Amino acid sequence: MEVEFAGTKHKVRKLEADAFTGVDVAFFSAGATRSRAFVPVARKAGAVVVDNSSAYRMDPQVPLVVPEVNGDLLGAKPGLIANPNCSAAILAVALAPLHRIAGLESVVVATYQSASGAGAKAMAELDQQVRDFAAGKELRAEVFPHVLAFNLFSHNSPVGKSGYNEEEQKIAEETRKIFSLPKLRMVPTCVRVPVPRAHSEAVVATFAKPIPLADAKRVLGKAPGIRVVDETEKNLFPMPSLASGELEVLVGRIREVEGDPHAIAFFISGDQLLKGAAWNAVQIVEELVKRGGLPASI
Repeated sequence: MEVEFAGTKHKVRKLEADAFTGVDVAFFSAGATRSRAFVPVARKAGAVVVDNSSAYRMDPQVPLVVPEVNGDLLGAKPGLIANPNCSAAILAVALAPLHRIAGLESVVVATYQSASGAGAKAMAELDQQVRDFAAGKELRAEVFPHVLAFNLFSHNSPVGKSGYNEEEQKIAEETRKIFSLPKLRMVPTCVRVPVPRAHSEAVVATFAKPIPLADAKRVLGKAPGIRVVDETEKNLFPMPSLASGELEVLVGRIREVEGDPHAIAFFISGDQLLKGAAWNAVQIVEELVKRGGLPASI
């Protein structure tokens, strides 16, 4: 089988133990089961692995990396690097510059997660529901537990005894690991919304030091991986339609929290298929090359 990409045809073969012979870098994005089965095989063959599944994210021996935040971990030239949960990666990019100047202490975040976070079938289901609505037909849900078109609902992952669902637990645990803050207070609420692509998040972050609004806007405006969209006069702020297809995380609605000089509120949008997944993985490899962990010919 062959697939064409950027004008070049590439041969696709079945994933087997010998598939990694001569491979320098292996990107894994086929789910935790496949990663657990084949990442050790790839490592044994000498490949550096960037894994986009949840299989190794919380392994204390495996760095969980967002290059703008903790790319220094790649200086140790690890052979296996975990790519974070999409919402956690987007959130971390926005929190990092503020954390550096004031010291992060707690985060309350509500996510607005698009259909594409659940895959191509979920996007197709949303599209069909919109078409059926326009045609006056009954709306049906098969991929999601509820109809997503013209609706929203709590993220479709199991809720644990703590009252938090799996997606919320991932965001909390992974954010703590990315920032090396195991006691960071996190209150995430994850919601599916009828948007095809790009996740958004409403954030209230509290810091150890007071953080003046002018300082927050200044550091966010200069931070790598961020584009500030905060045009109050035009009522123009981050939106999924602006973030879709973009490599940067859009940050706006930057404002003070009344009565708390240690807190800042803001709103972000980011393409979870790019910064939340594929682009972050590519950045990891680029950072490894820069730090001598991979040959420059990669």
